[in-house]
Amino acid sequence: MDAQQHWERVYQSKEPEQLSWFQSQASLSLELIARWVPERDSHIVDVGGGASTLVDGLLSAGYSRITVLDLSGAALERARQRLGTVAAQLTWRQDDVLTAAIPATSVDVWHDRAVFHFLTDADDRARYIAQVRRALRPGGAVMVATFAEDGPARCSGLDVRRYSATELHNEFGLEFQLLESRREEHRTPSGALQAFTYCLCHYEPAGHVRQAIYPQDAVDIRGAYS
Repeated sequence: MDAQQHWERVYQSKEPEQLSWFQSQASLSLELIARWVPERDSHIVDVGGGASTLVDGLLSAGYSRITVLDLSGAALERARQRLGTVAAQLTWRQDDVLTAAIPATSVDVWHDRAVFHFLTDADDRARYIAQVRRALRPGGAVMVATFAEDGPARCSGLDVRRYSATELHNEFGLEFQLLESRREEHRTPSGALQAFTYCLCHYEPAGHVRQAIYPQDAVDIRGAYS
């Protein structure tokens, strides 16, 4: 069974609220995006967004240019049904993040909660990061959340790769300037706790002079790993 078939089966067999990664509100992601990328016309891509409720929160906060990308058409359809007529305001893409044709420098915010940690092969991680580099505009933000070092070793029947904030940042390299890292204790619908690591970076390609997009009064805690 390939990856697309796997995730289609997951979303066809269970309600989103039954899945371990479900959040009724994507509070931490919303907090970090609002803090570091306050411009409401920023183009946000939610990679592996599927049936996530992040889009609900982004729309409520006034963000208007949102793309949700996921391998599973069933997951995307769950989100469209939940949003109703509002779904027409968003862009929905059933695609593989490793091969998706995302226009170069078209993205202001790349968001990924719980996709990167499924990439246990080094070549797949390199392809993913190459996609981020190509899609993000210089000075854009990337936020990736994975299971923490003490998080689960498997999810949805698949092996995962767990990260500390330092390890996760190191995967992306020096051109990604760490602005903030956070730890989240996520409680699953069954009541278990799962530890996540969040890292938010600005993309600073070599030789580029950036115009800052984050608020001047925000506290800059780059290097303060949690």
